[in-house]
Amino acid sequence: MKKPSFVAAKVALLRVMSSVVLIWLAGLSPAGAHEVLPSITDMTQVDGRIVFEMRANLESFVAGIDLTAVDDTNAAPQAETYDSLRVLEPAQLEQRFRAFWPEMAARLTLTADAITLTPELDRVAVAPVGNPALVRPSEFTFSAALPDGAQTLTFGWDRAFGTLVVRQMGVDAPYDGYLEAGAVSPPIRLAGGDQATAWQSFFNYIPIGFDHIVPKGLDHILFVLGLFFLAARLRPLILQVSLFTVAHTITLALAALGHTSFLEDFFEENLGVAFIDVVEPLIALSIVYVAVENIFMKGISPWRPFVIFFFGLLHGLGFASVLAEFGLPETTFVPALIGFNVGVEVGQLFVIATMLLCVWQALRIDRGRNEATQGLVIYAVLLVAALALITVNPPALETAFEAPVWVFAGPIAAIFVLSAVSIQMRDQIDAYRRLVAVPASVAIAAVGAYWVIERVIL
Repeated sequence: MKKPSFVAAKVALLRVMSSVVLIWLAGLSPAGAHEVLPSITDMTQVDGRIVFEMRANLESFVAGIDLTAVDDTNAAPQAETYDSLRVLEPAQLEQRFRAFWPEMAARLTLTADAITLTPELDRVAVAPVGNPALVRPSEFTFSAALPDGAQTLTFGWDRAFGTLVVRQMGVDAPYDGYLEAGAVSPPIRLAGGDQATAWQSFFNYIPIGFDHIVPKGLDHILFVLGLFFLAARLRPLILQVSLFTVAHTITLALAALGHTSFLEDFFEENLGVAFIDVVEPLIALSIVYVAVENIFMKGISPWRPFVIFFFGLLHGLGFASVLAEFGLPETTFVPALIGFNVGVEVGQLFVIATMLLCVWQALRIDRGRNEATQGLVIYAVLLVAALALITVNPPALETAFEAPVWVFAGPIAAIFVLSAVSIQMRDQIDAYRRLVAVPASVAIAAVGAYWVIERVIL
């Protein structure tokens, strides 16, 4: 028989490991006003030249930020430089970008029929300063002379410049691609004909949806964990996640189809604020609510399903703001939208499956625990976790989630673990709440409360 001190040490170690998982999942990509967004370029062939009209965050380029290392410019070593560029007048920032252009041009990959092209900067249009806490949209145009009779073109750029959306214009069946950082497009036929099929769009947007949960969707991850920690048994968990899924699917579809634009117009015209600036604090408040209810409730309250559905509608609007940044292909709009939503669901299942594995281990070794020692360790570690979530921003480990295997293995693993662990925990709800749910919910509530204050007051 194992000594109590050894069991207590083993349990304490497991608590630390479970907390590290929570910090890792949440700390991958803290949300912020200086969030990293994909750049978008429209590619058109005009009079023997290939022209790129690009919308991007020029300040991040000039400051030298590696957009693959952070999800918020505040976390970059060059944050101070970025902020100083952010408040420059348009003419001043344009001058700085034109000076930077030769370096940027050297880091572009642009070929036509395997012949390297030389891009030339044609135009720079910088938006007014506006709110320094928000990303300033800017545009620039560059072009290159095409060789006579050129048939195909490839384009990409340095990994540090981040994700790139490339849209071909002015041809039938145009190419529309979402290029991960550092990726180069396949050969694009200049005459058109490279448009993705419905099935290709569906499968292409699944990993994009997954990526916006793990690792980039910290607020959505914490909300899903809030649903999970109320009761990790199968039936209440499926009920909560299903309501959340249905709700955010509704608003995601409505927003992507343009049916929520009246809300955006109302808030901008009558209140002088962007609609997303209202939605984000409410999403943070939803995290606080579910976490606080987890602390005081042992089961689903009569009102919780309705509250979850309402908060799901808000989270759907948050997902829609992500899609709005790079859009969906017009001709395969519906398959791409469905694929994105499937990716979101797979990401949610992945998070739930990961936490269930930790909980299963926690309850499996619960016998023989030293309650006095263990209780102190749990709350101390999770308080540190709450502070870490607020102050620490570890670099995103995006490359760990680029492989398509996660898309297919995630749901299978989640279903298996959900079924197995729900049986294991059937008679251990009190232990589950004491060991996992309550302390973890305290940490989540602390993070959500900080976000509410940050997004409303700071």
